[in-house]
Amino acid sequence: MKLSVVIVNYNVSAFLEQALASALKAMRGIDGEIFVVDNRSVDNSVAMVKEKFPQVKLIENQENVGFAKANNQAIRIASGEYVLLLNPDTLVEEDTFEKCLRFMDDTPDCGGLGVKMVDGQGRFLPESKRGIPYPKASFYKLFGLSKLFPKSQKFGAYHATYIGEDETHEVEVLSGAFMMMRKSVLEQVGLLDEDYFMYGEDIDLSYRILKGGYKNYYFPQTRIIHYKGESTKKGSLNYVYVFYKAMQIFAKKHFSGNNAKIFNIAIDIAIWLRAALAALKRIFSRILLPMLDLIFIFAGLFAISKYWEHNVLLQRNSSFSDFYFYVVLPGYALLWLISIWISGGYRKPVKRSLLNRGIVVGTVIILLIYALLPETMRFSRAVVVIGAVWALFVVNALRYLLSKWKLIEVDNRQLNQRIAIVGGQQETERVLGMVQSMNEPREFVGLIMTERLDNENRMCIGEVADLAELLTIYHINEVIFCARDIPADQIIDWMNRLQNTQVEFKIAPEDSSSLIGSNSIFTTEDLYTIPLQTVYQQRNRHIKRTFDIMTALLLLLFIWLDIWFVKQKGGFVRNIFAVLKGDKSWVGLHPNVSSPETPTIVGVLHPADAYPNNSFSDEMVARLEELYARNYQVRNDLTIVLKGFVKLGE
Repeated sequence: MKLSVVIVNYNVSAFLEQALASALKAMRGIDGEIFVVDNRSVDNSVAMVKEKFPQVKLIENQENVGFAKANNQAIRIASGEYVLLLNPDTLVEEDTFEKCLRFMDDTPDCGGLGVKMVDGQGRFLPESKRGIPYPKASFYKLFGLSKLFPKSQKFGAYHATYIGEDETHEVEVLSGAFMMMRKSVLEQVGLLDEDYFMYGEDIDLSYRILKGGYKNYYFPQTRIIHYKGESTKKGSLNYVYVFYKAMQIFAKKHFSGNNAKIFNIAIDIAIWLRAALAALKRIFSRILLPMLDLIFIFAGLFAISKYWEHNVLLQRNSSFSDFYFYVVLPGYALLWLISIWISGGYRKPVKRSLLNRGIVVGTVIILLIYALLPETMRFSRAVVVIGAVWALFVVNALRYLLSKWKLIEVDNRQLNQRIAIVGGQQETERVLGMVQSMNEPREFVGLIMTERLDNENRMCIGEVADLAELLTIYHINEVIFCARDIPADQIIDWMNRLQNTQVEFKIAPEDSSSLIGSNSIFTTEDLYTIPLQTVYQQRNRHIKRTFDIMTALLLLLFIWLDIWFVKQKGGFVRNIFAVLKGDKSWVGLHPNVSSPETPTIVGVLHPADAYPNNSFSDEMVARLEELYARNYQVRNDLTIVLKGFVKLGE
């Protein structure tokens, strides 16, 4: 057997599904096997693998044994000449395995191989090629010298920045996200060290391959998408601690005497230094926006008040006191800040809708307080109103500028998100049904087809060859690629070409209910999928039952009015009492959606009733019900009831 692929999974079912689908495509024509080692996931990972990928060899651990031990379980029974460690949050090109195997066959001294990795926006991930994190290399990276002198082999050693992104080259360290090795080399140098629970095991193994007389290579002639890159991990203090403790294990194992002591002292200093820097960064990031808001809002109020004083009050032989300028105005600004904070305007990523709501609510509170004050304390209602307009303008302008400078992250999904789906006709229509069922604020622009259609499709706005131009013409800022119709290498090519266009990219895996990709332009490692809040969860069943009872009581209270909008009036009354009794729910599922382990939900309406003007196939109706069941939200019930109101008597 030529190749054994090993994937260790822990609670990332949607990622794993896409990774397996892409790995199976890449395995075509290759004598190989794929292992999935599940570390006691509590999502539906195991069931998904059994149902959709029966050809995969599944190892179910009864506890989370860690990355190294789980990989070793599969490596020990692997039959391949080569072993590939592959992360579940990856997508490989269809010829990735073929190209890597050919290179290793042609390069006898190659013990391990890594490839070019990009994130969910198509941007190069520097961890694709790394050096051993000696104290000096870590110091140069920590203090920015690697960025100042990226071509220096001395200062750029940590991420081997002196090696071009597209240059095949020897490297010291491979990434555990994609690590192809000869089985014979592993038998010689040993498997992954199980002393490492997480982080560091790939560095350790890479180092042992070098000590065994082999070379590690960075091979950029093929690419993979790696969604969960290092950026999110390195932002946490826990990552800093765990990673550097792993480095202490590395030093104790591979260095001796004074070298090990010096290395460990340097690591302890690095832990405290990184922790201090991370804490300062966190404090700064939390107070930056409130401080800027306070300064600019107060400055604007001060200028507005001065203008009002000189051009209005002086005409009436009046003026503002120092108390007003230095106590009242800062009080207004603080009230707006508190209102923004309570509204969630300072959460990350920044949502302008919450921000603006905070300003509006704060203005109402200020005006109410103003109305209750004695006459002597009522300074100027006009300044408050004009100041509110200024506050709305300046806080939004600040966030726009800071987001342009990449100092903060702004969630723009609720601000005119315009979406297009790229693929073949059948698959794009399936994905469109998924998008429509999400009930998120987005505007569907059209379908971009991979083939020229003979018949005119009113939803089609063009062909994939013209994607860049279509994005500009239709102001599209979110693109979903259908993986069934577009090869991974073409998806990565488009991501790379369009990475500077502020467009969000997502991938719809074949026969999947998930969309995977980035949900922001700065954090490119997040899973974007339909949340698994199933209608069968106990909490959601209570919520659904509460909604049913409250809605039934409300309909009963106003039955003299609402009955005239229902077609079958007798059935409407019977359904109200059936719901109150618990025999029915306002929104239910057909029996084929429920399984023997889950109770049937008898409903007056069904998810497809949310689209009264659409005629869905049986397959689409079933898919809508599956999505409803997997992603229960009470607002979905409300939407279905409102849109299917006339059918409440059926």
